[in-house]
Amino acid sequence: MSRPLGSIVEALGGELVGSPELAIRRLAPLATAEPDALAFVSHVRYASQIATTRAAGLIVPPSLRGAASERGACIVTDDPYLYFARLTQWWRREHAPASVAGIHSTALVHPTAELAPGVDVGAFAVIAAGVRVGSGVRIGAHCVLGEHAQVGANTLLHPRVTVGERCTLGERCVVHSGVVIGADGFGFAPQQGEWIKIEQLGAVRIGNDVEIGANTCIDRGALDDTVIEDGVKLDNLIQIGHNVHVGAHTAMAGCVGVAGSATIGAGCTIGGGAVVLGHLKLGDGVHVSAASVVTRSLLKPGHYTGMFPIDDNASWEKNAASLKQLNRIRERLKVAEHAIEQALQNNTKP
Repeated sequence: MSRPLGSIVEALGGELVGSPELAIRRLAPLATAEPDALAFVSHVRYASQIATTRAAGLIVPPSLRGAASERGACIVTDDPYLYFARLTQWWRREHAPASVAGIHSTALVHPTAELAPGVDVGAFAVIAAGVRVGSGVRIGAHCVLGEHAQVGANTLLHPRVTVGERCTLGERCVVHSGVVIGADGFGFAPQQGEWIKIEQLGAVRIGNDVEIGANTCIDRGALDDTVIEDGVKLDNLIQIGHNVHVGAHTAMAGCVGVAGSATIGAGCTIGGGAVVLGHLKLGDGVHVSAASVVTRSLLKPGHYTGMFPIDDNASWEKNAASLKQLNRIRERLKVAEHAIEQALQNNTKP
């Protein structure tokens, strides 16, 4: 299926250069685009590829209008990357297969559950007592919604999502397969070499426009709730511990671990594989590099990195051995500095 280039501009704006009737059949990266595709150039550093790409049309910034128009059709916009993001959403809507909302015959819906009009429930889904589901929600096959869970309007739960009892999701959320919302937090009290479970009595509260990647887990709070605010984006395989609070529009890449009772501010980014220890606080606008371990609170906005650089194994072992000696070297240096200060005061040689 194709769409004329003009229909894209009508829907999303931008300046069209070239024929509005040009057929676009796919969206593609600049380097691999074929003559039926639309690609984008977000920065002048990629300008050299404009002459070599096979794309039918390009989305470019004003600074590249001339170069793009010389080779053919283009859409000129101030932020090509943002335009392309919105284009992917429009393209998916345009090409989405028509479906009729309904409850599959194998789904189990408790009589006390409240489902608004237009809710779609897939095969073998289980919706427990007291659940409330907003209009336009799509619940995939084998999803489970625990007692008194709530799901806001137009949220999409992909297959095999579990939403625990009393947990809530806002509107327009996207939750990918394997996500578990509301498992027990990791809380145990030590007693004579054993661990005594602390019952997790809180829930999870998730705001609007949140996206959660596959196999990510968000634990319920011990007493208060775990909170994920509006617009948060979580990648795959992330662990959010109990009573964590994540501020609005923060994004975390895959395999991040946030330990219990940590507070993450608004507008933060946390790179893949990074770890935030429990009870710490990250202020608004804090950006943590991939694979970093955050061992103290970071209250000032900025970019932080905490990792040991990779090296060949022999060099790494030598550097690691040196690091183990830093405290001893530090103490020896303090003694030497003190001796020098005393010698200077006494006007003698150390």
